[in-house]
Amino acid sequence: MQKFLHSHKIPLSVLLLIAIISLFTWNAAAQSHIEKTALWQNKIDPQVLTAAASGETDFLIVLEEQADLSGAQALTTRQEKGEYVFQQLTATASRSQTSLIKSLKQQNARYRSFWVVNMVWVRGDRTTLQSAASRSEVAHIYPDPYIQNDLEEIGNSAPAASPAGIEWNISLVNAPQVWAAGYTGQNVVIGGQDTGYQWDHPAIKNQYRGWNGATADHNYNWHDAIHEHISGENVCGLDSVVPCDDNSHGTHTMGTMVGDDGGSNQIGVAPGAQWIGCRNMEEGVGRPSTYIECFEWFIAPYPIGGDPIEDADSSKAPDVINNSWSCPPKEGCSWDTLQTVVNNTRAAGIMVVGSAGNNGLEGCSSIYNPIAIYDSTFSIGATDSSDDIAGFSSRGPSAYTGLLKPDVSAPGDNVRSSVPGNSYTTKDGTSMAAPHVAGMVALLISANPGLAGQVDTLEGIITQSAVPRTTTQECGGVPGSSIPNNTYGWGRIDAYAALQHHNFYVNKTVSNTTIQPGDLLTYTLSIAHSPSTFSTTGVVITDVIPEHANFISASTPYSLSNGEIRWEIASLGANESRQFQLLVQPPITYTGYIINSDYGVKSDDSPTPILGEPVIVLSGKYKFYLPLIFQP
Repeated sequence: MQKFLHSHKIPLSVLLLIAIISLFTWNAAAQSHIEKTALWQNKIDPQVLTAAASGETDFLIVLEEQADLSGAQALTTRQEKGEYVFQQLTATASRSQTSLIKSLKQQNARYRSFWVVNMVWVRGDRTTLQSAASRSEVAHIYPDPYIQNDLEEIGNSAPAASPAGIEWNISLVNAPQVWAAGYTGQNVVIGGQDTGYQWDHPAIKNQYRGWNGATADHNYNWHDAIHEHISGENVCGLDSVVPCDDNSHGTHTMGTMVGDDGGSNQIGVAPGAQWIGCRNMEEGVGRPSTYIECFEWFIAPYPIGGDPIEDADSSKAPDVINNSWSCPPKEGCSWDTLQTVVNNTRAAGIMVVGSAGNNGLEGCSSIYNPIAIYDSTFSIGATDSSDDIAGFSSRGPSAYTGLLKPDVSAPGDNVRSSVPGNSYTTKDGTSMAAPHVAGMVALLISANPGLAGQVDTLEGIITQSAVPRTTTQECGGVPGSSIPNNTYGWGRIDAYAALQHHNFYVNKTVSNTTIQPGDLLTYTLSIAHSPSTFSTTGVVITDVIPEHANFISASTPYSLSNGEIRWEIASLGANESRQFQLLVQPPITYTGYIINSDYGVKSDDSPTPILGEPVIVLSGKYKFYLPLIFQP
């Protein structure tokens, strides 16, 4: 070798070039390794990476593909929406999780598949974490920490108060007036996820869907999402097969929704409603996966020990879910961890009610914990017996989203309700306010079953019928004197005013959107009175003959003056609709657009006209034909 080197000297420039090439090659490989490492690590929440450095940790793998639920909007009933959403979500999860789950099995990692959001819970080490994050179908990995929930409750429970028959808070929201009209929440199901429930408490036993008056059946009516100890031993144990409350918070909130022991303790807004429940915390300690599991069970409940897909039945879902808890980002719950879950629950036609939070002493923008921050959550602030906002009630706007929050307010200070041990006590907090709204939803649906699944409409009725409340505090650039504002939202809820609320809907179609000059046009104007339970009087429907068209005829009887046609109805019943036709004709000489606008409906109870969207028709001049080509 030495002889070869001496006889074949390599020029210094060549050696230098080789060194440079080697260095670049090494740097490129190192850079590639760094980039690949950064790529998978960027998918992982820093809290998960830190925890995995010390051994196994729990994390949530969210996949890129999420179900398209847009088709649910066109469906009418809650059952139709619920079954459609269930089928779409489970199909997406089953199809896209196969390869990931196979890999997790090969690594002997513990896992649980979810479908309410396309996600897999995993307990694994850094190797498992890196393997999952390196997969192309994985979007992000979030932590699943134990969270000591403040339960949106302030201070300690006061000693048991004496029964007052109908409690002050129930009277304040005018629930008894709705009962007197015959609506107590009958045929409506309320869901609650909380610390659990003493199902046989005298105030809520008869309202439990699993109790028929003689025997109890907890299948499809109760689910325990606590499968391992989070905070230590608890009186309910794990996977409790019967509803159980290890804290008292859940039983208290359910009492405000449906509670009535037969007259002495009328503590609930909707005593005729049924309830089902899910335990999402152990002694007030929960985690994102336990909250998510409860949402999934509510969309399609399954029996005790049943399979979340094979045994699920979306027809047994509740109409509304109360959520008197929060999932703080500061303790590991990313603000968007639960957003898709809540959106999907709402798409299933289930109204999601949540407490706004008890951080009001921090001032504006103190609504910063999921799920209250989301647009798809109907967030509730707390008021006192004087209809003033409670000092602890969190103020908007919503953190991260900037949304005006809360949506409305309800009594949440010194609220007396049921607690385990067949007893009663008073508690303070937005936890106590939110159940009033869940109960109110049940009242409205019992009065008008067509409201089931119509979340937007329900929210609109509640906000528009609320008692306006103002303040001197300005938050988020919104004056406290405005309605709505970031302190009270639209105001304090009023169940009887909501029952009397009148909504009109107006729509117009045309026989043809493209015509030839001189063709006849038939407009069909549809109006609906919904979802009030009362008739309305003095209904007036108006329309304006469009420019560039001549009046020919209309549905009788009508009146026509100065180009405005008018139909009058003495009374229009609850959920009643009518149709009116207008026949016009453009001149044979006119070409261009014919715009029909300024049509609407009003009544004595809704004096401001509800207007429809303009209908546009194109009147053409020429007809087009394919050219004829003659061959010689």
